Amino acid sequence: MNLVLNILWFVFGGFISGTLWMLAGLLLLLTVVGAPWAFAAFRIGRFSYAPFGRQAVKRTPDDLGTGCMGTLLNLVWLVLGGWYLAIQHILIGVGLCMTLIGIPFGLQHLKLAIISLAPVGTEIVRT
Repeated sequence: MNLVLNILWFVFGGFISGTLWMLAGLLLLLTVVGAPWAFAAFRIGRFSYAPFGRQAVKRTPDDLGTGCMGTLLNLVWLVLGGWYLAIQHILIGVGLCMTLIGIPFGLQHLKLAIISLAPVGTEIVRT
């Protein structure tokens, strides 16, 4: 079932969403300062291509990008760009949840909204 949902997701917007996240990551890599956020954008982009059957979890506290440094990076991300990306995913998700067929896709947009708020220190795992 996850395969069918991922194919539908990819065809009806996942390709665009994932590609935009990847382009954002490339733009962030052009500035050396944006590298931590670039790698987070790449993770979100891969997740955005096929979100069904995957889940975002926080990495272990000893890992790079977690702890005080991860919190600081996430705060900068939230102020500079995360909040409007999250609002976009929330609006699309709520709109999709208003239809019976769109509920699974709306829930995936809500997951992407949560990740958009604090992407540094997040890992995508299979469920």
